[in-house]
Amino acid sequence: MPILNRNAVTYVVGHPLRFLLQCLKGFKANQGLLLAGAVAYYSLLSIVPLVMLVVVALSHVIDPAELLETIGHYLEWLVPGQSKAIVTEVAHFLEHRDLVGWFLGLTMLFFSSLAFTVLENAMCVIFLHRVDTRKRHYMISAMLPYCYILCLGIGALVVTLVAGSLQVIGAESVRLFGVAWSLQGLSGALLYMLGLAGEVLLLSSIYMVMPVGTLRWQHALIGGVTATVLWEIARHVLVWYFTTLSQVNVVYGSMTTAIVVMFSLEIGATLLLFGAQVIAEYEKVVRGEDTSPQPMTTTTPEAG
Repeated sequence: MPILNRNAVTYVVGHPLRFLLQCLKGFKANQGLLLAGAVAYYSLLSIVPLVMLVVVALSHVIDPAELLETIGHYLEWLVPGQSKAIVTEVAHFLEHRDLVGWFLGLTMLFFSSLAFTVLENAMCVIFLHRVDTRKRHYMISAMLPYCYILCLGIGALVVTLVAGSLQVIGAESVRLFGVAWSLQGLSGALLYMLGLAGEVLLLSSIYMVMPVGTLRWQHALIGGVTATVLWEIARHVLVWYFTTLSQVNVVYGSMTTAIVVMFSLEIGATLLLFGAQVIAEYEKVVRGEDTSPQPMTTTTPEAG
């Protein structure tokens, strides 16, 4: 069985601009920017309690300082330039974790799940052609965010252990032709590739799990690679902008961190949903369906 549909690949490769325009029209018809705004808002509410829960849980098996360093490094991928503020708050919370009761823990768990719930609803809009033919049991939708939080915790554990091993390698050196060559550059490159591969896998898993119905992993990987490439470009532009041109701290003052995080999450959510739109349009090409977008409309009842 071929990995990808030959006719669909031929269409996309032969008409890349037409396919891109088709994706943009579909994204606009689905109110993609509006959906991204909702996802970004709830992500802003979820990111701090989610990181706190993961750090508190893993601090029992991993040194907290090493854990915070790793999480701070990869938070830079999500909120460029603002990870230090988040890590500082998490570290302060970690110092007083003994005061956390069961009610606060449940509250944090609830707020951590909000972003996943809203993201699932946004995916339903983009993959509306699936929702019309398939339904998901409400218990699955209710448990899905918490399963994802558990998976993220396990992923953070694995990444921290691997990152620690790579940092140890970076402190070593090898002698070749009488010259000592440091492995620090190799360690940095491997850390970056680890983060990039983790980003692709995370986004692909979201595309696999969040939409209703069964999605082929090849299609999920298309969306994951697309969103990762676009976000890497956007992330580097954001880093350059905030370090050279931005005067956001002059305008917003003490609200700067929240505004910058919200702005970064808005862009990230937009690219995440656009990757889903790419998958949806590719599915339509594979099935030979009508690719013209159907805009979302609101009907009003006729006056009697």
